[in-house]
Amino acid sequence: MFGVFKSPSFSDPQLGDLLRSRGLWRGSITVTAGAAVPLAIAGARGEPDAQALQAAREVASQFSSWRSTIEAALFEHYLPYAEPLAGGELPPPSDGVPRLEIPSHVWPHVLLVFVSVTPLDNVLTTELGYTTAWDEEHTLGARFQAGKFVELCGSVLSP
Repeated sequence: MFGVFKSPSFSDPQLGDLLRSRGLWRGSITVTAGAAVPLAIAGARGEPDAQALQAAREVASQFSSWRSTIEAALFEHYLPYAEPLAGGELPPPSDGVPRLEIPSHVWPHVLLVFVSVTPLDNVLTTELGYTTAWDEEHTLGARFQAGKFVELCGSVLSP
């Protein structure tokens, strides 16, 4: 009975099989060497949006050009956490806040947890969601529109 309402799957040669769930097309994506993360793409019931699909295909190839911008934004987010550490207000980094000296040092202390390509204020936005060692309460979203960095949002929900 419920099969009538089920959306068909969509197979993409680069992204693999996508299934529609909770209003988005879902699959997984490998952005850098390592584990695949959940991928969510906007689209209608019948298939993913063509522009969103193309943007998702470009994430892995764009990441190398985005990397320095993302690390700078993550490091900027880290700095307010580093001040109490330097002032002795936080315990030394055993399991606490790491000591990071330069932006490129963020990578061992962050984890990519999702990629989404959806409209944000009616503009197609690619968002890379990160958890960090220094801010355990929030998932941070590095947002790009038309391949250009827009912002690091300090608290996003996984799509």
